[in-house]
Amino acid sequence: MTQGDRDFAGQDRSTPAGRAALQARLAAIIDSSDDGIVSKDLNGIVQSWNEAAERMFGYTAGEIVGKSITTIIPPGREHEETEILARVRRGERIDHFQTVRRHKDGRLIPVSVTISPVRDADGRVVAASKIVRDLSAASELEGYFKAIIESSDDAIVSKDLNGVVRSWNPGAERIFGYTAAEMVGRPIEVIFPPDRKDEEPKILERLRRGERVDHFETVRVRKDGTPINVSVTISPVRSPTGEIIGASKIARDVTAYKELLRQREQLLESERHARQEAERQGRVKDEFLATLSHELRTPLNAILGWSHVLRDRAGVAAAAAVSAPVSEVCAELVEGLEVIERNTRVQTQLIDDLLDMSRITAGKLRLDVQQVDLADVVRAAVAAVRHAAEGKTIRLQVVLDPLAGPVRGDPARLQQCVWNLLTNAVKFTPKGGKVQVSLERVNSHLEVCVSDSGEGIRPELLPHLFERFRQGDASTTRRHGGLGLGLSIVKNLIELHGGSVRAKSPGPGQGSTFCIDLPLMVIHPPAAGEAGRTHPRAQTPASSADHPSLEGVIVLAVDDEPDALGLVKRVLEGCGARVLTATSAREALDLVVSERPHMIVSDIGMPDEDGYDLIRKVRALPADQGGRTPAAALTAFARAEDRTRALRAGYQTHVSKPVEPTELTAVVASLAASR
Repeated sequence: MTQGDRDFAGQDRSTPAGRAALQARLAAIIDSSDDGIVSKDLNGIVQSWNEAAERMFGYTAGEIVGKSITTIIPPGREHEETEILARVRRGERIDHFQTVRRHKDGRLIPVSVTISPVRDADGRVVAASKIVRDLSAASELEGYFKAIIESSDDAIVSKDLNGVVRSWNPGAERIFGYTAAEMVGRPIEVIFPPDRKDEEPKILERLRRGERVDHFETVRVRKDGTPINVSVTISPVRSPTGEIIGASKIARDVTAYKELLRQREQLLESERHARQEAERQGRVKDEFLATLSHELRTPLNAILGWSHVLRDRAGVAAAAAVSAPVSEVCAELVEGLEVIERNTRVQTQLIDDLLDMSRITAGKLRLDVQQVDLADVVRAAVAAVRHAAEGKTIRLQVVLDPLAGPVRGDPARLQQCVWNLLTNAVKFTPKGGKVQVSLERVNSHLEVCVSDSGEGIRPELLPHLFERFRQGDASTTRRHGGLGLGLSIVKNLIELHGGSVRAKSPGPGQGSTFCIDLPLMVIHPPAAGEAGRTHPRAQTPASSADHPSLEGVIVLAVDDEPDALGLVKRVLEGCGARVLTATSAREALDLVVSERPHMIVSDIGMPDEDGYDLIRKVRALPADQGGRTPAAALTAFARAEDRTRALRAGYQTHVSKPVEPTELTAVVASLAASR
């Protein structure tokens, strides 16, 4: 028995049992097929009908076997069967013939039919076998894809390997302006601008190699000549055998996208400019405030200093005077100088408020945090305003809780806050009124309240009381001065300490109350030998008796302002110092080398070369020529960054104008001692 006598499963086909097994196996294969497998004779009478044919056309084998195949052919297509039978009789095979057949319920089914002649043992054609594939799903899928292509906003185009357009969707019509009828059959280069004609040969060459071109950005031209920015993706199209037969192309109009990017870039650039301008304006504001501070502090320095000197002299003269007229003149002089000094301090406070608010808004305010006895802070603030209260015969009452406990904070800033509230209370309370300040512990925090019997606050003003520059009366006829910054500074400072501030008033003429709440700190027992902290106290103007002796000290004073220079010279000489003066950095440097002063007191803002240039040149000198001479910067540039810059430049200390004469002499004495 040869291999040809066995089937593909190894079953012997020469025996009846083998043939029966083979037929059973073939029948199982046919019945399990998803395609309809049908056989018919040369007259078109159905001989066999598998289960897939039943599912496809709705007829069972019992209903269709023995009947003409035309049962499933719709009217008008009977000629197809005549042609098919004629070709089968000639021994021809019909491959993938697409047509329409009819279901038992009458609906039409698109099908693909392959028909082969069946031969007997002698090779004669005796029947036909037919494989039918239902194309309904494929047709639906094709329609789905077609709908996607038709509805796409992108141009979806196909072309052959010569660049000739084969399909052109509505998206391509919208983008390029050409209809499908105008483009199909024409070279794709129709939409290429003259300077881009060389792109197509390169693209076709890549396609022939089977390469894909992804997101190639280029320019194409509309029918009306308008250039369009496009992003193109081109893929090779292959035949069932894998041969490259053409290309599919998706083109996206990115003109609007490019415009959007351009606008976005313009917006970002505009925002960058706006941010830079805001930063520039911020720098300009800071520079303006620094300049304002300098220009205001410089004359104030001379006013304050000379008022001290003259008041001391006038006081001595008044005490020694014999005649009444001379005594009266000296008394008037003392009174006038006190007025000058008092108003100078008011102007200095305005400048400090401006700088504080600038630091707060810039986030540059720093606190010297330590353990603070709030009772000491309140006492110091009360002492500072007591003279003003007595001048208006205002009764100042202080109630302090001895068990209040400490807080953590900056004592100077906390005193500033309490002083501000007390100053306002005194300012807005009429003569003979009453101001009360109290400190008490309330649960886990301390409360400082300042109450007055003064003008009170209108209800509509209360919610806005702590806003910057907000004043109860901003008219030209207002009775009280100020910038409207004090309460805003208090609010910001107290919040930096983790506390809060609030105000209440029954209304105009009924007084007001301001309360500061600060959290208590956890008390730890002090370490052995730890010295107790001392807190700032209210200062009273010092007299000449408070000045240290500067006998034998040689001081070089440098300032381009004659009045300021004269004041420094007068104050220091009054304490016994020998004072050399210079009005420029160059002159001062020469005096350092030639006279070898014990120390330098220099202004910062000077023409040509400033105080920073001077100290850097001094520090560059050898030690035996004065390179290590102690130096103090006495300047109206009073910001924290100005102090830092002065110390980095080479000064040992930084003193802000206006300066108390006692502070100036103390600084000079300290530097002279360190020498």
